[in-house]
Formats: sequence, structure tokens, C-alpha cells
Amino acid sequence: MTDLSKRSLIKLAALTAVASAALIGCGKKEEAAPAPAPAAAEAPKADPLKIAFAYVGPVGDGGWTFAHDNGRKAVEAEFGDKVVTSFVENVPESADAERVIRDLAGQGNKLIFGTTFGYMEPMLKVAPDFADVKFEHATGYKTAPNLRTYDSRTYEGAYMAGVIAGSMTQSNTLGVVASIPIPEVIRNINSFTLGAQSVNPKVKTKVVWVNGWFDPPKETEAATSLINGGADVLFQNTDSSAVLQTAEKMGKRAFGWDSDMTAYGPRAHLGSAVINWGPYYIKSVKDALDGTWSTGGVWWGHKEGAIDMVSIAEDVPVDAKAKIDTIKAGLKDGTFSIWKGPIVDQSGKEVLAADAVADDAFLGGVKFYVKGVEGKVPN
Repeated sequence: MTDLSKRSLIKLAALTAVASAALIGCGKKEEAAPAPAPAAAEAPKADPLKIAFAYVGPVGDGGWTFAHDNGRKAVEAEFGDKVVTSFVENVPESADAERVIRDLAGQGNKLIFGTTFGYMEPMLKVAPDFADVKFEHATGYKTAPNLRTYDSRTYEGAYMAGVIAGSMTQSNTLGVVASIPIPEVIRNINSFTLGAQSVNPKVKTKVVWVNGWFDPPKETEAATSLINGGADVLFQNTDSSAVLQTAEKMGKRAFGWDSDMTAYGPRAHLGSAVINWGPYYIKSVKDALDGTWSTGGVWWGHKEGAIDMVSIAEDVPVDAKAKIDTIKAGLKDGTFSIWKGPIVDQSGKEVLAADAVADDAFLGGVKFYVKGVEGKVPN
């Protein structure tokens, strides 16, 4: 075959390939690739819930306010950036309380906790003016559509302290530094005495009132007076560590209250009746966040993890420690009741019949001393 013939064949093959490609292209157009779907717009992030706390004392009181502030910190740890918390400390139980609580609502806080009995009336005044704010009042009994109450069964811790005190006293004289004569405090004095009598029927309890929640000088003076009057074990319903510190200095024994106060008087310390506000504050914030918050009253104790007796001293008798464990277990499962009859008052009058168990209405209205407590309940 000549070179011309070869070139002709090559040219013919090339033309045939071009024609075939053209025919294929005419049969079906190539479909364009689908455009990518637009990215879904992210939902706007909800603003954090603003929460405020009004404290009657300083956060460093080592007792009541310190315990509440630990509860506030538990809320922050639980909910992270879903919440923003703040507090105002040293708010008097006076007209100042209304001003502070009103200001907290005006700042955009949607959940406000007032952490002492004396804030009840001020919160009742403020709540109607801020219908979109949820108010919570500690230890009170009056509510409103956007105001509920909450409390801890501190009398359970008082009773357990009494069991230890009754086991440790040598003089059979116990002393209580008391704050303000409201049912809550009177109930704790009585519960402490009942606990002591359960292991030592010979005990008697002396009480000195300081008419305030946090007043270390007055608490020190009251504790000194009780020790000079023969008390060798002290209990308190006040907020500072002054009572325990006084017992430490004077060579007597005492308890921590509201928080673990061991460090303030390690030689005097017999145990601390503590309040853990964290579980309740977490529940309340969750209610507010998920829209289930409602008014009413909540009263939690050892069963719910709110009350405990901790850091019991090594020299407390083994049988007393075992009794404390039994009480805790009974409170937990509902088989033990602290206020169970027969119980009589100072005059010998029966206030609770044999085997009768006090309900919350009874406990909320205690205005008498049980037999064994000396003195009169202040008006």
C-alpha cells in the first residue's frame, strides 16, 4: 500500500470518530449537576436565664448565707451558659429588702430568691408589679401567683444534734443560742431537746435569744452566758460560727449549723447540721427553664438530700453514731418521725397524743416549748 493510501485511511478513521461523537452528543444533552442545597440557618441561641439571690448576711458567714451561695454555685455548675446568676449580700429585713428585690426585678432577672423569713412581706409587695418574674421566698408561708415558698427541714438536723448532745453532756445542761422567736426556730429548739431526751431523759435546755440572724458579738455574749450558767454543750440557730468559736475558747462542745463549721473550732466541734440548698435550687431553675414552674410551697429534708449531720467527732460514742445512722435511714424511707407522740409542753399538757405524728400544719405553728426547755417563749 502506498503512503497516499495509508494517509487516506487514517484521515477517514478520524472523520468517522468525529461523526460518531457528534451523533452521540445530539442524542442527549448532558444534565447539569444539581445546585447544592442552601445550608440550614442556625436557630438563634436563647438568652440565658437571669437569676438573682438576696442574702441577709455576708457570703462568708460560714453558715446560712454561705450555704445558700453554695447552692447558687451548684446552679451555675449544672446549667452553665444557660443561666447568669448574681447576688446582693447583707440585705436587711426591712424596707431596704423591698428596694433591693424591686431593683433586681428591674434589672431583668426572671427568677429571684429571697433567702430569709423577713423578706416575705417585701416580696409580696413586689411580685404583683412584675408578673413575668418568678419569685421564691425561703422559710415563709405566704404565696402569690408568681411567688412560691421553699424551706429545709432544719429540725431534722437539730434532732440529730440533740442525740449527740444528750450522749456527750456531763452536766445534763444544754444551751441554745436562738435568733428570732418564730415557729421555725422554736421548732428547732424543741427538736434538739427531744433528740437529747431520746438518749438522756435528765437533760434540760437553756435558751438565750439574740433577736437577729447574724450578729457575732451578741452570739458570743449569749454563748458565754450559757456556759457560765452550766451548759457544757451548745447548739445554735444563728448564722455565724461565733458559738462554736466561743465553746472552743472556753473548753466546751458545740455544733456547726447550716454549713460544716469544723474548721472554726475543731476541738469543740461535735458535728454540723448542714443544709444543702443545691438540689432545690437546681430543681427550681429547671422548672423555670422548661416552663413547669408553679406557685405553692416546697419543704425538703434528709429524704431529698437537703439536710444532713456531717463531720461527727471521733469521741462521740459508737452507739450514738449508730443511732444517727438509724435516724437517717428512717427519715430517708419514711419509717422514722421526729415529732411523734406522746409529746408534752412545759406545763405537762399533751400537745401530741401517743403514736400521733405531727403534720406540716402542726409543725409550721409550733409556738411552745416542750418539757425540758427552760424559760418562756418570747412574744
